[in-house]
Amino acid sequence: MATERRLYVGPSLRRLRRERGLTQSDMAADLEVSPSYIALLERNHRPLTAELLLRLSQTYQLDMSTLAGDGGAEDRARLQGVLKDPLFADIDFQTLEAGDVATNFPGITEAFLRLYTAYQEEQLALADRGAGARPGAGGDSDPGDPVAESRRFLAARRNSFPLLDDAAERLAQAVAAHDTIAGYLKARHNLRARRVPPKVMVGSTRRLDWHRREILLDDELDGASQNFQLALQLAYLELKVEIDEALADGAFETESGERLTRMALAGYAAAALIMPYSAFARAVEARAYDVEALGRQFGASFEQTAHRLTTLQKPGQERVPFFFIRVDEAGNVSKRLDGAGFPFARHGGGCPLWNVHQAFRTPRQIVTQWLELPDGQRFFSIARTVTAGGGGYGRPRIERAIALGCAADHAHKLIYTQGQPAGAEIAATPIGVTCRLCQRTECTARSEPPIGRQILPDDIRRTTAPFGFSDS
Repeated sequence: MATERRLYVGPSLRRLRRERGLTQSDMAADLEVSPSYIALLERNHRPLTAELLLRLSQTYQLDMSTLAGDGGAEDRARLQGVLKDPLFADIDFQTLEAGDVATNFPGITEAFLRLYTAYQEEQLALADRGAGARPGAGGDSDPGDPVAESRRFLAARRNSFPLLDDAAERLAQAVAAHDTIAGYLKARHNLRARRVPPKVMVGSTRRLDWHRREILLDDELDGASQNFQLALQLAYLELKVEIDEALADGAFETESGERLTRMALAGYAAAALIMPYSAFARAVEARAYDVEALGRQFGASFEQTAHRLTTLQKPGQERVPFFFIRVDEAGNVSKRLDGAGFPFARHGGGCPLWNVHQAFRTPRQIVTQWLELPDGQRFFSIARTVTAGGGGYGRPRIERAIALGCAADHAHKLIYTQGQPAGAEIAATPIGVTCRLCQRTECTARSEPPIGRQILPDDIRRTTAPFGFSDS
């Protein structure tokens, strides 16, 4: 006679409780059990009985497979990913150890993952402070810099928030029954989307008017931007609990830093609603990461699609890890996301040899480039301009360039490298992180000398590079 398989659902049960905003006592009262029993279930110290599974399903209107599903697979995958950090390289982990820990000790697993994330944030903060920026000089390490706080929060988590992905995917299924986000907002919230001229919006692109039960949109936004704004409004209305939970994982010195991060998480949720994780992850492989084709399939802009590609790191369902940067014609960075280990310049300008700065010469055209850093790391990058601003005559339009890239090892999966030889066989453009940290002494594009090099006088000899350097 076959032995009945015991069902341990600790992480799933804890996630369900938090998504509903319940304490253990609240859930215990709903299910007519003791709070201590809920605690034991969440720690995987007790299996879930069939009777309680049925009661959970009826009480919270759940599909039973929601709880009986992964059995903590997400936590196992996250833990296994973290243990690959070079910090643990000298420790011999057995293949099954991480899985055993995640399954049998979910509380310890969550505590370890939180601690590791805090460590990552602190490492990023130390890198900022060690880069030599002066207070008030505009660098990321300025005391109380809200932009730096938000960037560190996102970078420490590789811009991946599975909780938001799961919630947005469920919401996308509900939206699909009403065909459009506008239709869902009308049916679920009695809010009508209305497009009005810019003079009515008075400097806004989206405004929620509770009195008239309307969401007003600037009618000069293109279709993808209007749809994103509706998705963003819906995220604020229905995914507040999940956004708050993701935000609670961080420690912010400034209120502005916390608000910027909340905005970033709401934007993440909106993109996940338009491009649900499972469907989008399948599509990126089917279309070989063709950003323009993916944008057409999901009704998103080039920038929205490129941004979404940086978030596909859900444990167990990872796709190519990308980095993303957005710059204006003056070289100012307005957005920066890293999921590919690219060493962005935290202070000063970027390397002028990177074609993201040259994309303005060929507006709306994708340009590709192989890159090699001074330490030998190789990356593949695509760059293209995008436009922000109004769509009417006389409206100010802002041109920016965005670059999306990945490590050379992953480049063969992209449509942009098809027909090319292997990355190691292709000549790459030698670039630096920033001039102050780049030791390529022969570079004629250099704007500053690197840290620690003695500059030679030029009264006898002038080098082709802007600076000549001593050999020692």
